[in-house]
Amino acid sequence: MQATVRIERYADQGRCIAHIDGRVVFVRFALPGELDTIELDEPHERDDRFWTGEVVDVVEPSEDRVEPLWPLAGPLAQGGGVGGADLIHVSLSGQLKWKSAVITDQMRRMGHLDIDDVPVARMDGDVDEKGLHWRTRIELIADEEGRVSMRRRASHTRVRIDTMPLATRALLAVARDQKLWDEQFEPGAKIRVAVPEPRDIHTSKVPNKVLLEAIGDNFAITVDGHLHAGSKRLKEVVDVDGKRYKYGVEADGFWQVHRMAPPTLVKYVMRLVSQELSGVQSATLWDLFSGSGLFTVPLAKTFAHTHMLSVEGGRMAVRNAERNLHIAKDANVTVLQGDVSHCLRNVPEELANPNVVVLDPPRAGAKAQVCRQLAEADTHSIVYIACDPTSLARDMATLTKLGYGLKSIQAFDIYPMTHHVETVALFTRENQ
Repeated sequence: MQATVRIERYADQGRCIAHIDGRVVFVRFALPGELDTIELDEPHERDDRFWTGEVVDVVEPSEDRVEPLWPLAGPLAQGGGVGGADLIHVSLSGQLKWKSAVITDQMRRMGHLDIDDVPVARMDGDVDEKGLHWRTRIELIADEEGRVSMRRRASHTRVRIDTMPLATRALLAVARDQKLWDEQFEPGAKIRVAVPEPRDIHTSKVPNKVLLEAIGDNFAITVDGHLHAGSKRLKEVVDVDGKRYKYGVEADGFWQVHRMAPPTLVKYVMRLVSQELSGVQSATLWDLFSGSGLFTVPLAKTFAHTHMLSVEGGRMAVRNAERNLHIAKDANVTVLQGDVSHCLRNVPEELANPNVVVLDPPRAGAKAQVCRQLAEADTHSIVYIACDPTSLARDMATLTKLGYGLKSIQAFDIYPMTHHVETVALFTRENQ
């Protein structure tokens, strides 16, 4: 079923809202203010609370609409549908506008705070790259013939690909060198490519040979979790304010995927922590959901007068963090592995009352129990790094009830061409 509708406003998950006969319709590849012809998803005859659909024709376009630079990720009606870039039809400035609107709406509606529009910062180099070439990790699947492909939405079809425009130039150089696009795998095999960004060269301005020499064997191609080419353990480097921090990360482990996300986020978080510890002679820091130590290492090295607690659920990530701290020669960090809420019930007495807590939870957020534990520990300041604004808003409402006020909030567009966004919020205990 098709219908022509006026698009009203942004919604979540990269969709916009329209109405048909009073029923809400969530529309993919639309923009507010447009008049679009949409195809409703099946089944739409049921008495559901809402329907979903996708643009098949733009009658009156928004000023933020552009032709998709990667058509394969665009609407199905235009031969797209592979996913991974649900804002591919939106200009770069329009994407920032979209993300700011969604974050601000969630903070007001679910966080119950009347705040100004949340600013969204773009990563260095993204304008020059037109929002492409930022992913240091990609995940693909082998099609029925064993060739590298991506799944097409709303079908079992796997579309063979010979490039991935969101991938960094370093990753694409490795893919070509390893003949990834021509190789044959077991049908259905899951293929992951990870290539840390080489920090000492400008990847868009050097010959392919120089780029590959800079990468060396610091890359990984895994197939169904098994190393296919490269190295099982990867070396990541983060440069912040003239200091270089070195990390080891498993080939299939978590790491911020945008090539510029690690230095950008570390620099911003460090500035907030420094601000909150100004004038404090001896302090306690917690780094929760700490992964392989992205924030733990620079915090420990910079704030040598502090005692630190690092908590992470993933066993391999904790081992990486311990190695990374050892390499950084920092022994003032107590590292715990396990569920964060459970670990916080048994914190050593000398670490029990943190001045500042840095937490970077998964998409579901920290949740109410952890928020309550932070308040019970008499935490003064909380630096909350969120990859989902809805979860942040939900936890914000909990923290507000527990006596914390929002001191600052800043978003970072570390996922161009997608609806995803990273937000960093600083909360401080009120009346202290």
